[in-house]
Amino acid sequence: MNTMIFRNAQVLAPRGFERGLDVRVDNGRITAVAPDIRADDAAIIDLEDGLLVPGFIDTQVNGGGDVLLNDTSTVAGVRRIAEAHRKFGTTGLMPTLISDDVSVMRAAIIAVHDAIEQKVPGVLGIHLEGPWLAEARKGVHDPHKFHTPDASELDLVASLGNGATMVTLAPERFAPEALHALAERGVLVCAGHTAATYEQLRDAFTAGVRGVTHLFNAMTPMGSRAPGGVGASIDDPDSWCGIIVDGYHVDDAPLRIAIAAKPRGKMMLVTDAMPPVGGEREDFTLYGIPMTCRDGRCATTEGALAGSALDMASAVRNTVQRLGLPLDEACRMASQYPAEFLRLGDELGKIAPGYLADLVWLDRDLNVRGTWIGGK
Repeated sequence: MNTMIFRNAQVLAPRGFERGLDVRVDNGRITAVAPDIRADDAAIIDLEDGLLVPGFIDTQVNGGGDVLLNDTSTVAGVRRIAEAHRKFGTTGLMPTLISDDVSVMRAAIIAVHDAIEQKVPGVLGIHLEGPWLAEARKGVHDPHKFHTPDASELDLVASLGNGATMVTLAPERFAPEALHALAERGVLVCAGHTAATYEQLRDAFTAGVRGVTHLFNAMTPMGSRAPGGVGASIDDPDSWCGIIVDGYHVDDAPLRIAIAAKPRGKMMLVTDAMPPVGGEREDFTLYGIPMTCRDGRCATTEGALAGSALDMASAVRNTVQRLGLPLDEACRMASQYPAEFLRLGDELGKIAPGYLADLVWLDRDLNVRGTWIGGK
């Protein structure tokens, strides 16, 4: 059937959670949100007094289902990653390539392009995290991959054509004109793994940097006399900040402070997920180096963080339970706000007429009971 009616749930409508609303979907798009919708030809989806929220959108997904994008830069690899995250309510994601050679970047861009052409559910574009980063804030990235791009590489980065392209870079390595040129070509430029000062990052925002990758991690910290990159990110009213709420990457207190200080709508949940999410193995390799996930923490054998074992449903739960935010706001941080960051806010991230039927059914414990992408 092409018509579906979701009922018997608290629906996250634009005003907040509301009871007594049905959601009608025709041919993959929401056509009505109202009480007691009737349609003789509709399939009725009874949500058993659960919660119906917009599908989660994750802008930083390195892997999932035992697949790392760097190692499997193919349509099959992208498909497997998307499938692994779907069970956790992620209906849209940006497969993320960790710093690598240009040949691997090219293969990943082609794979994501072809995945979108083949309508692999949930693939919204690509996130290139590096290799234009600061060695002083390298994290788990291989600094031997770092370099300054030439014109042909910048052309490659802007070549996807059929989806969003997000690039994480150290803006202090670029002239403002270069940042502006990337942004003018439609690339979503984000600061991350950066040694930028407060002043350098504020100038980068002016030049076209749109957001910040994993706020607090791999960037200059905020001090009383040197606000650093963290201070610039929180102080800037227009940029978006991704945060990893897993209890390992950042203490809960600074996350609460940053959320309170930043304008509403500019903080979004990300996972920084690695292959064990939705997979069967706790161990994986990055650059051929063994990594392990124990108790939800992914790390090198020396203990350095290496992405996360977080999924978006857990990120929402943690935002409510650890940070004390209302559930409706936590859900917006996982759906509406990343959609707006990706310039997709007109069709993703809300349960409202005209929007794609990317939906998640949660039970009262915030476990995922069902996920729909375009009504499927």
